Amino acid sequence: MENKGLNTIIDPAIIDLKVEGTTKDEVLRNMAATLLKNGYIDDVDQFVSDIYVREADGPTGMGEGISIPHGHSPAAKKLGIAIGKTVNPIRWESELSDDGWQETRLIFLFCVMVDASFIENHQLLLSQLAMKLGTEARVVKLAQCETAQEIIDTLLCEDEELEKVETKEEIVDLDLDF
Repeated sequence: MENKGLNTIIDPAIIDLKVEGTTKDEVLRNMAATLLKNGYIDDVDQFVSDIYVREADGPTGMGEGISIPHGHSPAAKKLGIAIGKTVNPIRWESELSDDGWQETRLIFLFCVMVDASFIENHQLLLSQLAMKLGTEARVVKLAQCETAQEIIDTLLCEDEELEKVETKEEIVDLDLDF
């Protein structure tokens, strides 16, 4: 399998903007069920178990209400990233907070097969996603998205296309000018 980029694997069928659940496990299982329904995995329990194996190596809460659980699983049959916005804030482990926890609302759940190119695909997608999420304006806009297509467009657009989005600093600056 050749390396894939974000633009080739983002699938609206595995974007859920109303993920139910009040715990990390419930949310991961609900997102995995969406992956199962769309042919990305063949076993929810195995897939979630493999995600927890990776989670044991270090927290995937990235701050700003975003978590990126990732890993690889023999249950994965198709490369993808399930994207979920939770109905409820979810308590998620994070090294970025003093108490080791954050409230997560936006989840990027990697679905990576165990094959000859899984390391390259995993690292490529993770680095591409991290670059996209490194733009504060994109993070703000993602939180405001109400449709799968808005998520896709916001995630894949160039940074210059985000200039009209107010970031926290701009909002604070505007408040100070009044």
